[in-house]
Amino acid sequence: MVKDQEVERIAKKLDKMVHKKNTDGAIDLLRELKNMKMSLETLQSTRIGMSVNAVRKQSSDEEVQTLAKSLIKTWKKLLDGSEGKSEEKKKGGSPLQSSSSKDCPGSSDTSNKPETPKTPTTPVTPKFTTFPPAPVTTDSVRTKCRELLVAALQTDGKC
Repeated sequence: MVKDQEVERIAKKLDKMVHKKNTDGAIDLLRELKNMKMSLETLQSTRIGMSVNAVRKQSSDEEVQTLAKSLIKTWKKLLDGSEGKSEEKKKGGSPLQSSSSKDCPGSSDTSNKPETPKTPTTPVTPKFTTFPPAPVTTDSVRTKCRELLVAALQTDGKC
């Protein structure tokens, strides 16, 4: 857990820099963080991402901002990758295999029985939304804007 302590030390230094509004030396700390192999647990327990983001927002140095952005992006990829794995474990396998064999009309299940219309598993709700009644106005520009907004928000019912 020496790595966690080192990351916490860097996070405290970065937070002090933000508090004092002086980000001189932040580039060295960010480079240290970039050279470290970061685990998801370390990221979450130390909350280093928040400190790096605060320095990125506070700093006027473009190099600091760029390095901070790249660190945050790589850490987000690490986070997204672990969430995807945990969701697959919860579902018990890849969702594509189970759904594609059931929904595909050319699968081997349909050759045994004559094709019958399948009922959807989820209830179909109408896709139309109701808008509150339009107030009567005599302003032609306002009326036209409302019409254009309604037309843009309405869908034709196709997926």
